Amino acid sequence: MTTELLTDIVIFVLSLLVGFEVISKVPATLHTPLMSAANSIHGIVLVGAMLIAVTANNPLGYILAFVAAAFAAMNVMGGYVVTGRMLKMFHRARTPVADGKASPAVAASTAAASTVAASTAAASTVAASTAAADGHNQGGQA
Repeated sequence: MTTELLTDIVIFVLSLLVGFEVISKVPATLHTPLMSAANSIHGIVLVGAMLIAVTANNPLGYILAFVAAAFAAMNVMGGYVVTGRMLKMFHRARTPVADGKASPAVAASTAAASTVAASTAAASTVAASTAAADGHNQGGQA
């Protein structure tokens, strides 16, 4: 085992430990948004795996480069899938219109609007008739 390989393994193990400590301190409610925002970092990991594949000069190097590229690609795709699912949570559900009829929500709001309009019209009719009656009574008294 060469000193260069040993140095690379030590750096890899230390980065695993640091990564585990950092991720374990993140609350569960923030974990998914932070991971979905890290898609660009995963893309850089994929580029690094391809650079390793270029410099590989033995079968073990080719196998490690392939495995690294495969895991990095899965990580990138998983990040985009998680981001898509998160964005779906913020879409409003559309109410479908079937057979030219309004959905129950639209029908309820239309019924409420017509009830308000009818009660407003009735109130203005009562007010007008009251005013007319008051005017007639005042006119009759004078």
